[in-house]
Amino acid sequence: MRRMTVFALAVLFVVMLISVRQSFAVSADENYKWYCAQCHGLTGKGNGVNATPDQPVNPKNHTDTAEMAKLTVSDVENVIRDGGAATSKSTMMPPWGKVLTDAEVKELVVHLSKLCNCKFK
Repeated sequence: MRRMTVFALAVLFVVMLISVRQSFAVSADENYKWYCAQCHGLTGKGNGVNATPDQPVNPKNHTDTAEMAKLTVSDVENVIRDGGAATSKSTMMPPWGKVLTDAEVKELVVHLSKLCNCKFK
């Protein structure tokens, strides 16, 4: 009987942990606003508050359909995870791979495709 109680409590604990994690999950839109909008702007036009004229490069305009459609899904995932320097882009683009989960990165890729109204290769 004691083993059944311990097992039931363990299962309950795991279910509670999963529920708590899900309640803290945020949408791709919320992640974009938190991690990307400072440079890329709330609407993705590359005009965020940190995008200043004295920067060596301008943040990418995520609404530019023609430019964004040149990218592959892998390109977009890599720049989100590893930052600009790792993908021969601007060193000002920070890596988010240690902050965002793989699922969140993939959701951001979908969000970006909506911003540009395009499909990645």
